[in-house]
Amino acid sequence: MSDEKNRAVAEAILPLVGGAANIRSVAHCMTRLRLGLADRALVDTEALRALPEVLGTVEDDTYQIVLGPAAVAGVTAGLRRLLEPPGPQDGAPGPAAAPTAEDLAGRGERIRAQGRVRNATPVKLALRRIANIFVPLIPALIGCGIVAGLSGALANLGWAPALVTALGPVSSGFMSLIAVFVGYNTAKEFGGTPVLGGAVASVIVYAGVAKVEAFGHHLTPGQGGVVGALGAALLAVHLERWTRRLVPAALDVLVTPTVTVLLGGLAALFGLMYVAGEVSTAIGHAATWLLAHGGLLAGLVLGGLFLPLVMLGLHQALIPIHTTLIQQQGSTVLLPILAMAGAGQVGCAVAVYLRLRHNASIRATIRSALPAGLLGVGEPLVYGVTLPLGRPFVTACVGGAAGGAFIGVAGQLGDAVGSTAIGPSGWALFPLLAGPHGLLASAAVYGGGLLTGYVAGFLATWFFGFTRETLAEYNAVAPEGGSE
Repeated sequence: MSDEKNRAVAEAILPLVGGAANIRSVAHCMTRLRLGLADRALVDTEALRALPEVLGTVEDDTYQIVLGPAAVAGVTAGLRRLLEPPGPQDGAPGPAAAPTAEDLAGRGERIRAQGRVRNATPVKLALRRIANIFVPLIPALIGCGIVAGLSGALANLGWAPALVTALGPVSSGFMSLIAVFVGYNTAKEFGGTPVLGGAVASVIVYAGVAKVEAFGHHLTPGQGGVVGALGAALLAVHLERWTRRLVPAALDVLVTPTVTVLLGGLAALFGLMYVAGEVSTAIGHAATWLLAHGGLLAGLVLGGLFLPLVMLGLHQALIPIHTTLIQQQGSTVLLPILAMAGAGQVGCAVAVYLRLRHNASIRATIRSALPAGLLGVGEPLVYGVTLPLGRPFVTACVGGAAGGAFIGVAGQLGDAVGSTAIGPSGWALFPLLAGPHGLLASAAVYGGGLLTGYVAGFLATWFFGFTRETLAEYNAVAPEGGSE
């Protein structure tokens, strides 16, 4: 449509959405004009839909008017011109209102919703179910990890030897029985009887398995770890369903649990424990080899790609790996590297704050989200600032890659740093750090990685995060006090 036609459509829309005073933000996507409205009760939806150029309306986080790809940009521009305040002297149009934090939040929420739809694939749904098994265990992992760190610090200082001895069982008891909890949660997640899943998985950690020989080798209590427990509980779920279909209801309460525990337990002893043990050992060796021989590249890739993996739902595959490493080696060397993704976001957010010096709305969002980002809670910054802006999300990932590379190089040089639990990130990870040279050395390496991620994310965003046009758009003076 011509500019005159676009302006005419915008003029027709404006009074039907409550007038200029009712509009808080204006944006558009490929086909829809998206309005942030103060009061939706003022909208005349029927009259809007009666306009020939309007293809429909949608009420979501913003009020959306469907105009089609050929018209939406022109009508949006026409509406923005109508909303421009008069100039200071002659009534000439002033600058357009800058996009606000509400605009970014809406865009981020739409991206998140689209991601949830894309992630609803069989593989990603399976990974999500695996995450549902391990996520409930995180509080215990954190608590036990911090107690283990306290015990190690006291032991290194030579203080309170009696207390150090007592803290050993407190910090290690849960990890020695984690297979039972994994089995319980697995059966619960996949529709079996939770206690039967735990019972079958408990075979793996029973001390008496040392007397059993499988594949020519005596088994070791705990062999196979969480991988074996996961497999044993899944088998128990299927055995329970199969038995329940065949057994008369009168005998179900006796036969089904017996068959499930008997067959599941024997399968765990004479198959799953050995196979899962080999897999777990391979995971540990692979992580150790990766840092020892390719720390720089591994840190660069893992730190830079972790947030995109999160958005794709693929990060959930790492949870059993983290847990396996903690069970085998006492800590996971992967988590400190992945935590650098959050450092890149923090550095990026500071650069955005300084570059958008006239946009009070977005700067206020960054001020409120930054403390959480420093503590490793990145969603407010990701979905509220960097991802909706586009380029800053990429430059934040560059910061994460730089921080990950720092941690990786330290590991390659013999100063590998690990985490005794999963869940925390950012500054919250410091109490959970572990390494070959003690807590202080591990904290120095991890702190160096955070600082590298902050600086790299800041510099990448400052120099490459915005085009001139984007800076001009987001620094425009808003008519209703939305900018500084």
